[in-house]
Amino acid sequence: MADIRVLDDLQHIAAAAADEFISRAQRAIEHHGRFTVALSGGSTPKALHAVLAERSAKNPKLIDWSRVEIFFGDERHVPPDHPDSNFRMANETLLSKVPIPPSNIHRMGCENPDATQAAAEYDRELAKLFQLRNDQLPRFDLILLGMGPDGHTASLFPGTNAIQELKKRVVANWVPKLNTWRVTFTRPVINQAECVLLMVCGPDKAAALREVMGEGGPDQYPVKYIQPTHGELVWLLDKAAAEPSPAIKQ
Repeated sequence: MADIRVLDDLQHIAAAAADEFISRAQRAIEHHGRFTVALSGGSTPKALHAVLAERSAKNPKLIDWSRVEIFFGDERHVPPDHPDSNFRMANETLLSKVPIPPSNIHRMGCENPDATQAAAEYDRELAKLFQLRNDQLPRFDLILLGMGPDGHTASLFPGTNAIQELKKRVVANWVPKLNTWRVTFTRPVINQAECVLLMVCGPDKAAALREVMGEGGPDQYPVKYIQPTHGELVWLLDKAAAEPSPAIKQ
């Protein structure tokens, strides 16, 4: 059963997400020596990063960043210094502001002109770092996600091939409406996580969220496919996104 929390606004969501990030990092490091987390792109994660950077600066012992392994759930098919790059945003707002070793940051190599090759390279990196064999899945301590106004999450867009991919861990996904490639985790990888944290803000998300929480189908609203098999699903919603949905208790 999903844990659905409705908060006032973006800043409250960022603070709540930071609480989750920090507590789960501390527990994971204490339990198995490292914290594996996949970051997301977008404006909501940017606010979360600012809170994490500020709290870490005030209390350097809050998170042992030397034991944090940073991954990305998806990436635009652009170089790492491109304005649209999820890595660039994360680096500018968080990674460059905390004492994390560069070797602990695992970005998708989307400067590769072949998106399929970039996906295969990232799959090999996951297999190496999580010591996976064949079709085994990594188990992330935390995967951060958002939701688009069309109900997509990561780069699993409605009507694209990636939403039906159940065997591979990372794929290149052609998104016709954006006329571009994306590289993304697949549903099985996301649903294998210890916790998936979905952050949704703004009135432009309200119509899709109403369908996701109601009778909308997962092929039309792919975020509905996110159902961790042996983990937690936490929704952090602001009032503007959640307001019109009768399925969400305010």
